Amino acid sequence: MPTIQNSCDTIGGVRYFHTELIIIRKHLYTYSWEPNEVSLCALERRALFGESPSSLIQESTRLIDPSRSPFIKERLTVMTEGASFEEFLGNVHQLVAVDGFKVIYVQNPDREKTGFKEVRRIEKEVGLQLKGEAELVHPSILYGILETDSGWVLGEYARNEAIWLKHQSKPHSYSTSLNTRVARAVANIAAPDPEGVTLIDPCCGIGTVLVEALSMGMDIKGSDRNPLILDGVKENIAHFGLEGEVSLMDINDITDHYDAAIIDLPYNLCSVITDEEKLELLQSAKRIADKAVIVTLEDVDDAIRGAGLSIEDRCEVKKGRFVREVLVCS
Repeated sequence: MPTIQNSCDTIGGVRYFHTELIIIRKHLYTYSWEPNEVSLCALERRALFGESPSSLIQESTRLIDPSRSPFIKERLTVMTEGASFEEFLGNVHQLVAVDGFKVIYVQNPDREKTGFKEVRRIEKEVGLQLKGEAELVHPSILYGILETDSGWVLGEYARNEAIWLKHQSKPHSYSTSLNTRVARAVANIAAPDPEGVTLIDPCCGIGTVLVEALSMGMDIKGSDRNPLILDGVKENIAHFGLEGEVSLMDINDITDHYDAAIIDLPYNLCSVITDEEKLELLQSAKRIADKAVIVTLEDVDDAIRGAGLSIEDRCEVKKGRFVREVLVCS
């Protein structure tokens, strides 16, 4: 959708007006989640897009790398569309494709799966309408076809590379640590627009959140008061070719300020923490960051309010017999 932006410069006392045409492109994201992740996925969608519809397709003008989210499968950046297949083919015929293209059919996750023969027929018919040289074996660009409730769409295609799966095999881990999917979603919830945002994980444990955030290019620091785990955290980060600052420090001793803090609260299965220590920890979170994303196995609503924080959003995440809450606080 094109928009017109006007600007004005003054040079030598003379005012010059400029008009710039800006193209706002629409993107379609297909989603997938496990039953125990419904609430977490919805919270991440609200953070990234401002809404969490029940549909498995998300429409937005916001461009996001699909590999950022553990729930996004694919992204189509819309080039043309049509209400009917015939209208759609006519619009595709007007396009000039990048040489070396390949057309792929994207299954609509809200609908019954389309059969193989029908998929190939549609791909061939649409591909023949595009002006340019196709390359089926080693394409330089992928174009995706998607049938929606309102018609047909063709767009530049990008798929999720599931980077967090590679992070499951790290040198050091705890059985009670966040899994990499949850850690990645939590990082996105903390920094949906990471450009220029500073993060800290002041109870970083073995570094699961740090690895996910650093792999997305986020500006995050880690610290923990347990000296026995720091070497393991650093080794985990380096194992994936990442670089990040990790220090031995209690959260109560941190003096720098951050845009957001991610805190997986210690709990009594692995680390004894009193109610007084919990309150002090949450008070420190309020002091060192404008926003706190808190992960907890226990009900800490009263402690959060007692620390002067307010809960803006929340969700539940299940892992076996554990039920964690993710709380977004300010």
